[in-house]
Amino acid sequence: MSTENSYYVPEQSKLPIIAATGMGTLAFGAATWVIDGGSPYIFLGGLLIMALVMYRWWSLVIDENMRGLANQQLKQSYVLGMLWFIFSEVMFFAVFFGALFYVRVLVNSWLGGEAAVGWFDDTPTGTAVANNEILWPGYESQWPVMETPDQAANGDAAQFKGPEQNMNFPGWGRILHWLPLWNTVILLTSSVTVHIAHTALKNDNRKKFNTWLGITVALGIIFLFLQAEEYIEAYQHMGLTLETGIYGTTFFLLTGFHGAHVTLGTMMLLIQWLRGLKGHFSHDDQFGFEAASWYWHFVDVVWLGLFIFVYVLA
Repeated sequence: MSTENSYYVPEQSKLPIIAATGMGTLAFGAATWVIDGGSPYIFLGGLLIMALVMYRWWSLVIDENMRGLANQQLKQSYVLGMLWFIFSEVMFFAVFFGALFYVRVLVNSWLGGEAAVGWFDDTPTGTAVANNEILWPGYESQWPVMETPDQAANGDAAQFKGPEQNMNFPGWGRILHWLPLWNTVILLTSSVTVHIAHTALKNDNRKKFNTWLGITVALGIIFLFLQAEEYIEAYQHMGLTLETGIYGTTFFLLTGFHGAHVTLGTMMLLIQWLRGLKGHFSHDDQFGFEAASWYWHFVDVVWLGLFIFVYVLA
């Protein structure tokens, strides 16, 4: 048993090196799958390794805590570790939102000739020439970009063409059929339900905790289902894919990366719900659930940014 002045040091483990191998395999598989059009099996193999490692690692941590090996100092290190993990995810999304801003606000206006950066022709007087006359003749600044440079240069013979439709606000007449709106409602509701579950746990109301946490997990699954429906609609009916120019690339990069985080967050909450059904956690010992709820609130805030900048203000 731990004391306030002791610090539990676990036995040596091969899990970190296995996790690093799984992450490397996952990244390599994703790159070859998306860029070269290769097989998804390397990616899936890395995903399987990571899933097995997380299951084993989390099981060990839970068992150590249930046996009383984790004192307050160790628990504080868990808190700091989770906060740094969420901070790293904030940086990921900051880069992706920054890329969207750069392409949409800066590059788009440069190509449209709205911002000159000193291009000159070959005449003796050195007359300034608009950017769009050099980089993309005839291009007019617009967002979403519905026409690719290849399409503008080669017409119908272009290999890469822009989407037929975009995912923007469809108008008030079709707002109830707009899936991003429903996903926003679902995620905002899930933030409320997970907070209710948190409050119930602090008040030692086990039944209320299990009920509202279960509802949160269900809302996360519904969100993922609706996002899959949105992707099917984009690919099959709107011609919006990863290859439809910069708009398609940024759209699927941002929403897909967020969808991966929702998947992970839903799994984390599901594990906490199953633990709650077994009687784990108490009003003063609940870090596993708190960490998952912090992550879930982070995912919800990111979605609000996506909804505003990718869908509404597009």
